[in-house]
Amino acid sequence: MSGNVYQRDADRTRRLPVLVTSAAGWALVAGLLALPEFGAVLQFAAEVLPLGAGASSLADSIPTLISRGTIPNQGAYVPGSGWQGTFLGLSPAGAWALRVSLAFLYGGVWCVWLWYGYRLWRREYRDADWTPRDDAVRGFARHRWGQFGLVVVVLFLILALFAPALGPTTMERNVEDPFSYEVSYYDEDAGAVQTVTVGQANLDSTSQGIPERNVGLFSYDRYNRYHPFGTLPSGQDLFTAVALGARVSLFIGLVAITVSAAVSAALALISAYYGGLVDLAIVLLSDATQSLPQLLVVIMLSVVLSQTWIAGLYNGAVLLSLIFALTGWPSLWRAVRGPALQVSERAWVDAADGYGLDSPRTMLRHIFPFVVGYLLVYASMSLGGIIIGAAGLSFLGLGVTAPTPEWGRLVNVGQPLLTTVSWHIAVMPGVLIVIVVTGFNALGDGIRDAIDSETNLENEEEASAAASGAGG
Repeated sequence: MSGNVYQRDADRTRRLPVLVTSAAGWALVAGLLALPEFGAVLQFAAEVLPLGAGASSLADSIPTLISRGTIPNQGAYVPGSGWQGTFLGLSPAGAWALRVSLAFLYGGVWCVWLWYGYRLWRREYRDADWTPRDDAVRGFARHRWGQFGLVVVVLFLILALFAPALGPTTMERNVEDPFSYEVSYYDEDAGAVQTVTVGQANLDSTSQGIPERNVGLFSYDRYNRYHPFGTLPSGQDLFTAVALGARVSLFIGLVAITVSAAVSAALALISAYYGGLVDLAIVLLSDATQSLPQLLVVIMLSVVLSQTWIAGLYNGAVLLSLIFALTGWPSLWRAVRGPALQVSERAWVDAADGYGLDSPRTMLRHIFPFVVGYLLVYASMSLGGIIIGAAGLSFLGLGVTAPTPEWGRLVNVGQPLLTTVSWHIAVMPGVLIVIVVTGFNALGDGIRDAIDSETNLENEEEASAAASGAGG
């Protein structure tokens, strides 16, 4: 049954438009796609890693396609002449919407190209005609809740990756050094275009809970600046902070879950392969770690290590990621240990030992491929919890240091104004936290159901029964 399904899938793949016929051609097109945003990649590397001022200057000098410099959204509205200084004379809202649309379109093109690369590899370069992974992919294609989670996660990734370009302004102009930059606006009293520092414009555009001092959703301030999510009590643009906060949350979540998954997978393979006292020692270590209240341990370690050199990496995000990883690995290890123990008792593992294959190679080749699916499921579900944990610490004033934006800190800033006209300050980042965490959980559900052999079997039986009924 699986072979027939694979054959139909292969036939559909061959009927697709043939854009490239080799891995080299696919890589060439991928390189061309990456070239317009190469400068943005260097800027992110210079931001995360301590590469020095020279690397930052080099990254800033490389033009990027989707950037504020290419599609500016700040300008002055002159009566009778329209908008001056914006991209093609569009309104700031229109120019910003165009830049955001291009960023998400570019991310969508990358998703399509990566999927095409997978199909190309499966059709042209994979040795086997069929693998269980094919059934998992087909199972996920029928899982609507999982697909919803995938869409949410992809949109979150694009928001985080393109955060510097998506905001109406920059972190430096908005928060770090606002009084060193100026904006142009049309002064009706003077009847001419005037300039004012960004810092002063922020002070005149605060959202403090009263109609006279509030810039809400999708609004302009008196200086012709467009604010999709309104402004903060300090007058800073909220959407810029939310977009950059998504990058921080993604970084913390990915680093923490990657380290945690690596530790848990290694320990699960070791405990399953050797068993006995080795397994008992790891069980005791896991129990000892899980017996500690994770939140309190994370708070304690973040305070104790706040003055160390590692706390200065990415404004504390690296330290927070490692703390979450080293305190959260037991849950992932317990999820993977059971399947690893089952696989370690299979005949092919004994056969590999009998042929003299060394232990690390046996574990990686003959045990790990059968447990990686479970690792992906629980890792995707745990990632949402890490994002919530990081937001909670920032809400308490810990974790990522100010002025680096973080969603939990934004919720904390807007909490006193939640029942006023400035409700957007707390609601917008709070809603995004809920949506993103739900998306990761839905994605985990979809992956779990897709790799579950019993679920796949039930789907095959239902499809066969439906086909038989239609034929009758």
